[in-house]
Amino acid sequence: MKETIINRATSLFLTLGFKSVTMDDIANDLGMSKKTIYNYFDNKISLVEAATTHLFKKIRDGIKDIKRKSLDPITELHDIKIFLMNSLKGEKTSPYHQLQKYYPSIHKELKIKKFDFVLESTKKSLQKGVNQGLFRKKINLELISRLYFNGITGIRNPEIFPTELFNPVVLMESYSEYHLRAIVTKKGLEKLEKFYLNN
Repeated sequence: MKETIINRATSLFLTLGFKSVTMDDIANDLGMSKKTIYNYFDNKISLVEAATTHLFKKIRDGIKDIKRKSLDPITELHDIKIFLMNSLKGEKTSPYHQLQKYYPSIHKELKIKKFDFVLESTKKSLQKGVNQGLFRKKINLELISRLYFNGITGIRNPEIFPTELFNPVVLMESYSEYHLRAIVTKKGLEKLEKFYLNN
């Protein structure tokens, strides 16, 4: 039952926003009393924390699986991007920004976990690209990984990139291409151009 509540709450938070969704909304959606939810969660804050932890683990495990199966970091980045957009439901309500604004302590803890994971994951992908001759040999893995994290975090801020001006899907696509074009070799650029032509 607890897992059912977390799964449905996570979906509602991503679709409607962390602030907008109430415990009543979740109870009504699940067809149960609010009292049943409170048997598992003391308050909305504890449910938000459980939902974000659940979502982080789901995304982390999904990205790890993609990386295990990928042949090259260019295709890998594309597959991860598609996976993220599906997992985050297109982020039409900017849930990450809402989390930062209304649940700052949960947001801070999540950001630390994200940073550690993304940094390590990105460095491995960059090294893989260097080894395959797709990325330039002299790139600073630590610097590029941090720039990448800062970028994917920054484009999700609706105050800088309002959704009425920037479609989240197109924005992530554009940032991915911007990131790759800055580090590819001639061989990598040919692969990148061919990839975009076919996709």
